[in-house]
Amino acid sequence: MGLIEELIDKARRTPTAGNSQGVEFLVLSGEEEVASYWDTTLEKDKRSSFPWPGLLQAPVLVIPYGIPEKYLSRYQEKDKASSGLGESIGNWQIPYWIVDAASATTALQLLAVENGLSCCFFGQFKNEEKVSEYFSVPSTARAIGTLAIGWGAEDDRLSQSAKRKRRELSEVVHFGKW
Repeated sequence: MGLIEELIDKARRTPTAGNSQGVEFLVLSGEEEVASYWDTTLEKDKRSSFPWPGLLQAPVLVIPYGIPEKYLSRYQEKDKASSGLGESIGNWQIPYWIVDAASATTALQLLAVENGLSCCFFGQFKNEEKVSEYFSVPSTARAIGTLAIGWGAEDDRLSQSAKRKRRELSEVVHFGKW
């Protein structure tokens, strides 16, 4: 088992709603697979002006998916049926397949950094359908984004998002009441 597989094995153990275990990962590694991802999501003529060229050099891309059917199936079981959540995806006020996939992805990021790697999570935006189709992902699986894993590129440019200061702790923690 390689390092990425070991890290995913640990990350997949984060809690899931009702222990539905509805989080799965597509791992793209090697030049051909990674290049296919970028060919699917970023036109070649736009790559020279892409603001984060180091991202294109990441040797591994991990795409976490939430699988709604796993949650519907689990919540149809006897111990969960009374919740009504097994009847329809529309009954879920919060789509826990997304929450759980995000939780596992955060764990994967922390594990990658702990193991001396760098990573960057980014959205697929309008490319989810193209990526899913190209890599034969079931149409019902929902990607939450893509996680690039590799070694940090030397780049002193910060995006506008990275330049934003963190809010003070006193602004985000509410003790007793809001």
